[in-house]
Amino acid sequence: MQNIVLPVFYMPPVSWFSVFLDAENEVVLEQFENLPKQTYRSRANIYGANGKLSLIIPMVHNGKRVIKDIEISYREDWRTLHWKSIKTAYQSSPYFEYYEDKFRKIYDLKEKFLLDFNLKGLEIIQQILKTEKAHSLNEEYIRNPEAVDFREKFSAKQSSEFEMEEYYQTFSDKFGFLEDLSVLDLVCNKGPESLAYIKKIKQSY
Repeated sequence: MQNIVLPVFYMPPVSWFSVFLDAENEVVLEQFENLPKQTYRSRANIYGANGKLSLIIPMVHNGKRVIKDIEISYREDWRTLHWKSIKTAYQSSPYFEYYEDKFRKIYDLKEKFLLDFNLKGLEIIQQILKTEKAHSLNEEYIRNPEAVDFREKFSAKQSSEFEMEEYYQTFSDKFGFLEDLSVLDLVCNKGPESLAYIKKIKQSY
């Protein structure tokens, strides 16, 4: 077994789950880092009719920086907006109807803190994938941990460092295969095969 430090993401990308669900990894989730901008901590990428679409959770700007203290803003009804975007993107995918009610539960959540929202979302996704991977939260921020550090390994702006096979996506005839989108994309298109697909991903560590 090896210890892994993972950031906590909003509907994480497929590559994140390949690390999280690896049976060899003892996972500790990071809750004391300062929130980096433009990352998967508050955004998820899906495949929309016009290509890659980022769903971004708005924050309360109150000067707090530590991830466990970051509050979600509900001034706009972003949950309805995100869910509408997901339905529009995936309603014609092979498995959306099958998992729709479970994914919908994520958008019924109204957590005060981003970390809590993401953790509850992770619970629901684990139910969908039929996994029960244990994890813990860290107790302090350590800049150079002894564990393998994945906190800066997943970029929302650059190509994925993980090798993954192409699979059918609803709009791939228009824009080709878009790799490493939110796990939601994989589940809607691969259904019960999603877990086997995740376990085959070639990891870059």
